[in-house]
Amino acid sequence: MAALGTLAVMGFRAPSPDSLYETAAVTRQDIESTVAATGKIQPHAYVDVGAQVSGQLKRLHVAVGDKVTAGMVVAEIDAEMQAAKVEGIEADLARLSAELAEQEAGLVFAKRNVERHLTLSQTSAVSQLAFETTTRDRDILIARIDASKARIRQMQADLRAQKTALRFARITAPMGGTVVSVDAKEGQTLNANYDTPLILQIADLDTMTVWTDVSEADVVKLREGMPLWFTTLGRPDRKWHARLRQIQPAPRRPDKKAEPKAATQSGNVVLYTALFDIPNEDGGLRAGMTAQVFFVTAASKDALVVPVSALSEGRVRVLLDDGKIAARKLETGVRTRFLVEVTRGVAEGERVITGVKAPGPPAKLRVES
Repeated sequence: MAALGTLAVMGFRAPSPDSLYETAAVTRQDIESTVAATGKIQPHAYVDVGAQVSGQLKRLHVAVGDKVTAGMVVAEIDAEMQAAKVEGIEADLARLSAELAEQEAGLVFAKRNVERHLTLSQTSAVSQLAFETTTRDRDILIARIDASKARIRQMQADLRAQKTALRFARITAPMGGTVVSVDAKEGQTLNANYDTPLILQIADLDTMTVWTDVSEADVVKLREGMPLWFTTLGRPDRKWHARLRQIQPAPRRPDKKAEPKAATQSGNVVLYTALFDIPNEDGGLRAGMTAQVFFVTAASKDALVVPVSALSEGRVRVLLDDGKIAARKLETGVRTRFLVEVTRGVAEGERVITGVKAPGPPAKLRVES
């Protein structure tokens, strides 16, 4: 009976605050408020290298992954047709130049003949008809010479065009970088009459650009130059830090072929493109990777923080050491979904009430004999 009485007294003792409330300690840590978005990593600079003349791809000097420098020959097209055209035009130019020289010699004679007939006509030694005939012959030669000079200029222009085409048969790299794709094969016939055939693509992989899609609800929180960081799916433990370079003023135009599908998947959400660059000397970033981007809108180092769940209209309840509860009004700073910075109102180590514990089932009392 004495033992039962003692247990009864203990059962009706007032419960402790720890058994009634969920609490969290006020701690110090870094805190930042971010806007999350998803982006694609692409080379900062790249160029598509194509053929400007038609013909058979005779030689391909590079493969995917090769490093190239600006001006380096990367491919050659069979240029026998262009070379033959250049040779033919040069021969025509030589013939026209000879004809022009003959005409100019005839013009010298015609001018002297006109002068002689002019002198003789003044003494009536020749007829007026003879003088007019020599004048006509001179004028005809002048016109023929002008026509020959015009044909020569046209031929010289054609020669420059054909020499340029011949030079284009040796395809050079317009920039230095890495060959990221090759779209043609040796022996393939390229037709550049209607469209520029793509041979390969060169990209500068030392600097990458992240194209980030930001919703219209979040884009108003961004500003150029703000800090950010991102991770990749393959390296979620590594953070790359950068600063926002540009926010494009209009939403990116979707591909017309993919627009109906994209509209279905995105639910007609308007997305703006935010761009930033990141050095890639170690090659850890590759084109096409997905980046989980966090734009830092506010941050604080070594700040006092409490859970957001402890706040109620700017106040918290603090569980004191003696078991009493004190209400405190807080001054707050940076706020995230789960934590809030406290600049005044609580001290490090104090415990704030975040909720009420759910009552458990009644304890069973077993008396052993």
